[in-house]
Amino acid sequence: MDSKVLETKSEGAVKAGNGKHTFNMGNLEKVPAGTGYSTSHGGVVEGERMLVGYIHKPRGTGSRMHSHPNEQFNYVLKGTLQGTIDGHDFVAPAGTLIYIPAEAPHTIKATHEEDVIFLALKDLSHGIIGKAVDGTMSGPHYDPGFEPKA
Repeated sequence: MDSKVLETKSEGAVKAGNGKHTFNMGNLEKVPAGTGYSTSHGGVVEGERMLVGYIHKPRGTGSRMHSHPNEQFNYVLKGTLQGTIDGHDFVAPAGTLIYIPAEAPHTIKATHEEDVIFLALKDLSHGIIGKAVDGTMSGPHYDPGFEPKA
């Protein structure tokens, strides 16, 4: 088996192909999906041209403003996401598909009512993690009262 075929752009992601065609997304190892700017984490599978993440975002938490060179779709499975994409505010309950253009500054958080689960789909011009717009990787967004317990 060629080791190059097994390489992923996202650390901890599972590589599809070479006979691997089905994945129990809920049982995959949870990897950070926004290290340094987001609380998002979940299982990630990469194919040859696309990646899919089964992403969890705890209630009252989310990402600081960030961007990435790949376009992205998020399909909300549970809970409600809210945020801003390229200056446009949105609220996205379960059943909503969110489109994020490549390089668009955006911030997304889970509302206070419940944790969120969503499918993230991105092209593989880049991995799952982007970069904070302010140039720092100083941590995720926490609404007041939802900060981690010390």
